[in-house]
Amino acid sequence: MSQRHTDVTVQAIEEACPLVEVLDHVSGKWSIGIIVAAAHGPIRFTELERAVSGISRRMLTLTLRRLERDGLLHRTVYPTVPPKVEYTLTDMARELHATLSALTDWAERHRSAIAAARKDYDADAAVNTA
Repeated sequence: MSQRHTDVTVQAIEEACPLVEVLDHVSGKWSIGIIVAAAHGPIRFTELERAVSGISRRMLTLTLRRLERDGLLHRTVYPTVPPKVEYTLTDMARELHATLSALTDWAERHRSAIAAARKDYDADAAVNTA
């Protein structure tokens, strides 16, 4: 492999890695669930726990920390007894939520066409392998 080709490969990997990491963080089912649940305003931990079906307390905690670290959630602690903690979406996360909503709308509009295409593909594949 030429040195020039290696440089291009290294550059592509260096540019793609942060992008892949961010997409991995925001595309996970727990992250999406939290973003959707928090889209309507401040939400508390226990409300998130109820809203995101199937998530454990530990996974919720880890995902909240990661989303906060990525700048998608803002955590506010109120000095009360017991402490009150609320999570709100940042502007960046609100933009992401709008994008997710558009993707959901697209999927709903094309769901039957995708199902029909799969059915046709599978029927063709069955005929061609027989």
